[in-house]
Amino acid sequence: MCVAAAPARFTGTILYHGLRNHPEHGRVHVLGYQNTAQNLASGPNAMLLHLPAKGMTQANFIDTSGCSRVLRDMLDAVRPFSYGRGPGAPAGAAPGGPPPVQVFDHDIYTVVLATDPTLIPDALRLVPEHKRIPVNRPLFDFYAALYPDYAVALCCFDNREAMAANPLLMWYEPHDPGRFALPAIDCHTGAVPDLAASVLTDHWVILGTDEAPPDWGAPVFYTQPRTAPVAAFLPDRVIGTAFNGWQPNGDFVISHDEVLRGEPGLLRRIAPGWAPPL
Repeated sequence: MCVAAAPARFTGTILYHGLRNHPEHGRVHVLGYQNTAQNLASGPNAMLLHLPAKGMTQANFIDTSGCSRVLRDMLDAVRPFSYGRGPGAPAGAAPGGPPPVQVFDHDIYTVVLATDPTLIPDALRLVPEHKRIPVNRPLFDFYAALYPDYAVALCCFDNREAMAANPLLMWYEPHDPGRFALPAIDCHTGAVPDLAASVLTDHWVILGTDEAPPDWGAPVFYTQPRTAPVAAFLPDRVIGTAFNGWQPNGDFVISHDEVLRGEPGLLRRIAPGWAPPL
């Protein structure tokens, strides 16, 4: 459930999306992502995640180095109660806004975070050589064309580190606060994703919201001490559903109202560009 810059195998993916009323940042969305990665390329590799986010910077990436199990703890909360498989500023920066492309280290990754994916090839020179992927302009042009208002995070890693990642956890202000939009287009070959294809899935999607009633969902029992920065972004209760077998390629989307009703089976997997306003 992600796009790789070169051949790779990703299994056991956990994708989390939640709404959090944060004491400092206010009403924000939170994305969590974790999988088991096997790099099939002879050199470095990277995965791409696209986010319907405004003004993301390095500060939006949350340090989970002391909380490696937070997403697995969420999964443990919902797994016995599965709802079944759902249906299928440098030049150019806005005044006062974040730079259009940023490069920084986060956990095992060197992240290239861009508001315009076509800027990624020139920024790759700032990635350490042992993590630097070959330029793949068709792939970045694909994201620029289909996700023109999204932030795109290219998470670069080397062969030795592929299996050692802590969960990715990031917060952001979404374009549409009433919709959970989860990045899920799939292609593990390094090519441009085929949005007309079906893809083999092996993952869980978990949802949370601070605005649900007290008896909503399943409580999460976190097995590790949570550092203060991480704890402020984590849900107390979650719902979720598993996706296995062949599914249409595309992203997951569900309205916040549907999440509040506790209906993860209403998650829809749709190609980009589909969504009318709520």
